[in-house]
Amino acid sequence: RRRKWERDRMNRQARVLMLVLLVMMWSQIAEADDRWPQFRGPGSRGISDESGLPTSWSTTENVAWITDIPGLGWSSPIVWDDTVFLTTVVSSEPVEGPRGGLYRGRETWRPSQVEHRWLVYAVDVETGAVKWEREVHRSVPEGAHHLKNTLASETAVTDGESVYAYFGNVGVFSLDTDGMVQWSYEIEAADTRLGWGTAASPVLYRDHLYIVNDNDEQSYLFALSKDTGAEVWRTDRDEGTNWSTPYIWENEVRTEIVTTGSDKVRSYDLDGTLLWELTGMSSLTVPTPFVEFGMLYLSSGYLGDQQRPVFAIRPGASGDISLGDAEVSNEFIVWSQPQAAPYNTSPIIYGDYYYTLLDRGFFTCHDARTGEEIYGQQRIQVGAAFTSSPWAYDGKIFALSEDGDTYVIRAGPRFEVLGRNSLNEFSMATPAIAHGSLFIRTASRLYRITEQATP
Repeated sequence: RRRKWERDRMNRQARVLMLVLLVMMWSQIAEADDRWPQFRGPGSRGISDESGLPTSWSTTENVAWITDIPGLGWSSPIVWDDTVFLTTVVSSEPVEGPRGGLYRGRETWRPSQVEHRWLVYAVDVETGAVKWEREVHRSVPEGAHHLKNTLASETAVTDGESVYAYFGNVGVFSLDTDGMVQWSYEIEAADTRLGWGTAASPVLYRDHLYIVNDNDEQSYLFALSKDTGAEVWRTDRDEGTNWSTPYIWENEVRTEIVTTGSDKVRSYDLDGTLLWELTGMSSLTVPTPFVEFGMLYLSSGYLGDQQRPVFAIRPGASGDISLGDAEVSNEFIVWSQPQAAPYNTSPIIYGDYYYTLLDRGFFTCHDARTGEEIYGQQRIQVGAAFTSSPWAYDGKIFALSEDGDTYVIRAGPRFEVLGRNSLNEFSMATPAIAHGSLFIRTASRLYRITEQATP
């Protein structure tokens, strides 16, 4: 009887322990659903596993709130617990706004001679009320930018304790969650290709903030202490201007910082030492790298180039891993496609498939593991143009056009547009997903879109 009592006691303890572990696991999942801390969210993948997310909306349907955001900025909103953060720059006089489509002719906004204010916003998730607005810099802009770019196109990043805002030709600013500036790091303004400005966002990993500043004077990658803003190291890059956000790749071999570039893709260790490099990208790089199935996916597809490649890379490379003539793979490049990449948008993997949203409104699908084409270019909508990167949930891919229309596309091997949701305002920022909601930034507003029960 005593042995049976002991067994029963141990079984009860095991059940209690299992229950505690399950509660902890679900608590962590719930917390993760309340956080979208960087551009394209966790892992830079643009994917959410939340249930009950909205699939249809308008300017009134399934809208929890709308908040006006002054100025111009294409930085994405980020979310941590009960707060949405985003950046903008406000001019003291009216400035020319962007137009949709592919520009021909005059594309550069010349440096303004009036004062501008660089701002960080915190918005309450529940109500849409502005918690605080913090000015981090005020001056006459030193650099120009493309008419479809802004002075606030870099997306901030947060760890829940601080918010790190980077403005390419101004500086880096650390703010606490009450909006107080903790430290700042000045960035010297540099010329960019054709005066098109900057856009690569910062990434946060453990104790350091990593930033790529590719320009037409001297490009560099550098690391800052997230606590003090002190420069930890800086590595010069033999690159011209690019707009691609770096990626921290944790793999079974090591952790590395992957940067794309028009001259070379380069991967560095956490001290800024070069690990491997790859040539063959297009003459401008914008899409952000990401990882799935243990492989790193890179793409670069400037519209004016014949070469618009995608590469899938396995870990452990060293030296130059570029493909030779007529090669499509090698020891470290698992597969490649020479003309499958987008210009501005970042591709997405959802399920087994690698999807590409092309800027001129076409959509393609490949097998993510092999690169095999599942379907070629499919037209989403005649006349639609896309700069915002796609996102996915609930078996669907979502693509936000510059006109403010989000097209809902069936995930899987068969292309089908399931619907269109319109906000009727110019849009280029990539949305955030958290709290069972979409946070969509248009030219002048921030929307919280939530599936709402019928009264």
